[in-house]
Amino acid sequence: MQHLVESISTLYKQWRDAGPSAIDVLPQSGSERRYFRLHDKDGTVIGTYGANKKENEAFVYFSRHFKSKGLAVPEILAVSADGLFYLQEDFGNVSLLNHLESKGFTEEVYGLFKKSLEALAQLQVKGDEGLDYSNCLTNTDFGKQAIMADLLYFKYYFLDALRKPYDKQKLIDDFEALSNYLTHTEYKYFMFRDFQSRNILVMDHSDTTSSVSTVHFIDYQGGMKGAPQYDVASLLWQARANLPDEWKNNLLEDYMDSLSVITGQSIDKAIFRSQYNGYVLIRLLQVLGAYGFRGLFERKAQFLTSIPLALRNLKDFFQNQSLGISVPEFRKVLDMCVSDEVIRQYTPTQATEQTPLLVTINSFSFRKEIPKDTSGNGGGFVFDCRGILNPGRVESMKTLSGRDKEVIDFLEQQTKMPEFLNSVFDIVDITVEEYINRGFESLVINFGCTGGQHRSVYATDAMARHLKNKFKVRIALNHLVQEEKNWQNTPNP
Repeated sequence: MQHLVESISTLYKQWRDAGPSAIDVLPQSGSERRYFRLHDKDGTVIGTYGANKKENEAFVYFSRHFKSKGLAVPEILAVSADGLFYLQEDFGNVSLLNHLESKGFTEEVYGLFKKSLEALAQLQVKGDEGLDYSNCLTNTDFGKQAIMADLLYFKYYFLDALRKPYDKQKLIDDFEALSNYLTHTEYKYFMFRDFQSRNILVMDHSDTTSSVSTVHFIDYQGGMKGAPQYDVASLLWQARANLPDEWKNNLLEDYMDSLSVITGQSIDKAIFRSQYNGYVLIRLLQVLGAYGFRGLFERKAQFLTSIPLALRNLKDFFQNQSLGISVPEFRKVLDMCVSDEVIRQYTPTQATEQTPLLVTINSFSFRKEIPKDTSGNGGGFVFDCRGILNPGRVESMKTLSGRDKEVIDFLEQQTKMPEFLNSVFDIVDITVEEYINRGFESLVINFGCTGGQHRSVYATDAMARHLKNKFKVRIALNHLVQEEKNWQNTPNP
């Protein structure tokens, strides 16, 4: 990580003729790109590192083209000679999803969604004008080949994992029919490809008389020419957003009105809506395939817990919408996927207010004894973190703990701690689920390392977050070495 920080700092110096006053390493998202916030007296900019040079080039080209047309994207400030690093305008870190989760389904949030869709229509139509699509990651339109790829992604990484019978050839035939139907869309413009509320940043601008919010887009490097309905479907049917049906319907109407104004053409809303439904389905299945790949194959717990949300989203779609095309085997398969049995299979057991279970999680030092279970039950888990590279051997982190940012970044980015914890989560989850179901009262989980300061503290906090998020279970958290240090450093009264 240090060499990335040094490289982004060097690019900043070349751009500003002076180094940044501070650099923050931002949390990593679903991609392999790394983001940094660089500070100076005039404000902040975002630094980006991406190992995929072609992906970087696509983002830089799109951004410069869109910015020249006054669209809602960041300005590219500087690009390194090797094309692996670039600086871009900083729109802050408050997303549309953050607004939705903090404020709920309010008139203000609806206005932000409507504003986002208006800006999307501008990006799709005006951004398409004069755009050289040879700069895309793929030179093909989002047509039959891309639609089939999304459908097969769902088939291989989710459907086949269910191990339930279906007619494979008939399903492929239905895939062909659906992809042919959607390929003949009436409209094709720039397609964002991953237009979701996390990729829409909201900035508030206030003066003495008024306050206004503006929306801005990031992460469109995978864009290509395609149907505008796909992006609308991606936003309105995002599982985590879980928008009410009334919002989905009204926002779709708002978008079609905006698109009609921007293109100067009257839109046949019936045809547009029918094709939109097809793209809703494609997007829902693509997301379900992604959750299946990340959760069922890569064993990442946060994606496993998202599967029932995606399945309920898919079920809701089929209860209220029609495709306008007959695909009987496909429909049979989807009915199977959204059955109560399958949804229950992927829905984790969760504690209620009446659940007696208390999970005690301790960090400790192996230089001292393993914590005793005083509940009277005995047992539980002891995990040894000493196989993970020790940040305490790095001079700058010797006096820090597993709760300090530098240590957290080190463990997440330069060690096998994430893989270690994913395996631990898999083991512990089995017991926690069973203990909740059987009404047990106590479980103890211990993480030990050499000094009880870095690795065990980080792992204990991570386990607590995981169990709270997945099972909603009560947690008692103890950092035994750190608490002892705090007690020893407390002055006598």
